[in-house]
Amino acid sequence: MILVNKYVLSSYGFNAGIFLMLYQNIVSVTIVATLSLSGVIPTEPLTWKLIKVWLPVNIIFVGMLITSMFSLKYINVAMLTILKNVANVITASGETYFFKKKHDKQVWFSLTLMIISAIAGGITDISFHAVGYTWQILNCFLTASYSLTLRHVMDSAKQATNSGNLNELSMVLLNNILSVPLGVILVLGFNEVEYLLETPLLRMPMFWLVITASGVLGLAISFTSMWFLHQTSATTYSLVGSLNKIPLSIAGILLFKVQTGMENSLSILLGLLAGVFFARAKLRNNSQSQ
Repeated sequence: MILVNKYVLSSYGFNAGIFLMLYQNIVSVTIVATLSLSGVIPTEPLTWKLIKVWLPVNIIFVGMLITSMFSLKYINVAMLTILKNVANVITASGETYFFKKKHDKQVWFSLTLMIISAIAGGITDISFHAVGYTWQILNCFLTASYSLTLRHVMDSAKQATNSGNLNELSMVLLNNILSVPLGVILVLGFNEVEYLLETPLLRMPMFWLVITASGVLGLAISFTSMWFLHQTSATTYSLVGSLNKIPLSIAGILLFKVQTGMENSLSILLGLLAGVFFARAKLRNNSQSQ
């Protein structure tokens, strides 16, 4: 998804990241609502009681998507994936502080390596951009807040439903349908309407095909993320995802022809290895606890 959004924003020179997020939300809502109304999939009816429970986490969700879009304008994909490791550290710290969850020394060691790689990567980043890094740091806090809050809201939301249950597709529909009005407000607030009226991209069928495909991909990611977080902890959800940073970083460097020095490459490699080290530590802990 990061690669697709980066492609749209850079290759097309598209300067309306909030609209892109909004359109992806609309695509997700359209697909899930259509399948639900046709009886293909079951979804929970949306009630005001359920909406009020879910709205706070949805605001964090929208903020997370927007800050990611903004940071993508200035930061290359490889460095973006490494900087996202900061969210892992915040998530693990939040679980320890708020939920009294303990992590062993190997987990904290891998998190320390992630912090070191992020700092080293920023210092050696040839294309360093302060605005992009600021947006990404804010994104890390929002991502961690989303991971920590979502698991709690999932349990609270079940009590606000008629059936006492809330499946993953209902969560996806709820998340995206609440994002639409927030997205409209933000598109107007950031004055993207004027740009949208002037850009010739909206008259290109291929552009609509690409951003529609990104919406479908976003729906698949939302569903699998909901399912995975529902089955595991917030730290496992955020850190096991570090494994996909290896092909993502390589693809980002190759596809967008990113110029990077030896020091920066080593810092990126350190961050990637830290993610692998954590995954092995978690697997070892899980096998020992069984």
